[in-house]
Amino acid sequence: MAAHTLLGICGSLRAGSYNHKLMREAARLFAPAEFIEADLRLPLYDGDLEEAQGIPPGVQRLADQIAQADAVVISGPEYNKSVSGVLKNALDWVSRTEGNPWKDKPVAILSATGGRAGGERTQFALRLCLVPFRARVLPGPEVLVGQAKEQFDEAGRLTNERYEKALAALMDALRTEIAR
Repeated sequence: MAAHTLLGICGSLRAGSYNHKLMREAARLFAPAEFIEADLRLPLYDGDLEEAQGIPPGVQRLADQIAQADAVVISGPEYNKSVSGVLKNALDWVSRTEGNPWKDKPVAILSATGGRAGGERTQFALRLCLVPFRARVLPGPEVLVGQAKEQFDEAGRLTNERYEKALAALMDALRTEIAR
């Protein structure tokens, strides 16, 4: 049986997303754990929709997954120097659910981008988005995979030893944070 439950949240919906590959690599290096991938195919947040129909089932499922996980890994692309709309929408919806599933939750942030910086701005913006939830966001080591197209093999495994070592160290830090 897995020692922990790890929830993976990817801020990209694209089938071949490098952030999805990076999230799966994080889960591999975190193992053994039960790994659950969140589904962010949610309706756009709309206060009128919430008032008329309540919290959509997919949003409640995500909030429940966050609450039940021992830790969360978020991997997201950088869109226009910030977090993707998909990820921001999910955070906005979850903020509308009962309780605060993020409170005291250990969270590791990752990013992979086509550019050289690897998503530094998206990680900064995501940290700001998570502040009101009072999650325990790890300060590092930062995993910023630049020029992502060149960093994964056909099986979705990282080929750059430096990135893999940083990711392994971040997953070790996440395990330590769970134990705190």
